[in-house]
Amino acid sequence: MPGTPPTRFVYLGPEGTFAEQALRSLPAAERGTRTPARSVGEALDSVRAGDADAALVPLENSIGGAVGVTLDEMAEGEPLVITREVVLSVEFVLAARPGTSLTEIHTVAAHPQASTQCRGWLRDHLTDAVVVDVLSNGAAAAGAGTGEYDAAICAPIGASGHRLTTLADKIADHPDAVTRFALVSRPGPPPPPTGDDLTSLAVYIAHDRVGALLSVLMELAVRGVNLTRIESRPTGEALGRYVFFLDCTGHVADVRLGEALQGLRRVCADVRFLGSYPRHRWAGTAGQRPVPAPAGLSDVDYADAAAWLTRLRTGELT
Repeated sequence: MPGTPPTRFVYLGPEGTFAEQALRSLPAAERGTRTPARSVGEALDSVRAGDADAALVPLENSIGGAVGVTLDEMAEGEPLVITREVVLSVEFVLAARPGTSLTEIHTVAAHPQASTQCRGWLRDHLTDAVVVDVLSNGAAAAGAGTGEYDAAICAPIGASGHRLTTLADKIADHPDAVTRFALVSRPGPPPPPTGDDLTSLAVYIAHDRVGALLSVLMELAVRGVNLTRIESRPTGEALGRYVFFLDCTGHVADVRLGEALQGLRRVCADVRFLGSYPRHRWAGTAGQRPVPAPAGLSDVDYADAAAWLTRLRTGELT
């Protein structure tokens, strides 16, 4: 039901991953049920089928970039919308069964992305250890817990969940790395504007028209809408056909963003609205503020101009 707070959550599993850690940062999810899914597609399909109220899936990582499978799943199938974002610091730990020392570690389980982000630490501290690729950070922790591997590179929640001892923390080569997750639900009224919101779109441009992408960007620029991210993904229709994923500041209820959306609807082959939601506020962005609209392009300016036009149409020339 639109407006009903979610109580049944699904997330990209298995248990003990950063996705679970991010989901549990939401009070509603901590109180509700949390079910791991085997893939992003399975998580989103659970929401589409009504088996879950919301799904938490990764959108992008500050090191690895966008999560293509999530973008593809959002662009296809029955529409879904983002209702909030969660930005989580990615802090990898080296964990092993209690009593294990660094000198006893000969095999380390790790997701390929995790071992890549910890390459420097592994080189300096576990030169002779063999790194074994596994499907997830949670699977790495589980393997270390059963003794299949001597240790695991995993999330802190994975170490505690499998009763492992942390031998080293914050072992990533980039200590400021973060992952951005999206909480996705079935379509309904978006959360109310907060004054610091993001709107996400999937935009299909007209491929037979010169300057089609420039036209998209101009619809935003001339209204002072700040574009914070643009990402292209192949549509699968033919070589050279792409869908563009846009994140821009503002809310669908804002006048200038509403006009920009109308403009995109006119000039694009198709536009899929992926949600308006509050920007995540976390320690890394504590000092940031929304980018203000240029002079003449604020919502107040738009309202004043609209009122002036109404007076002209009714015969008032002041």
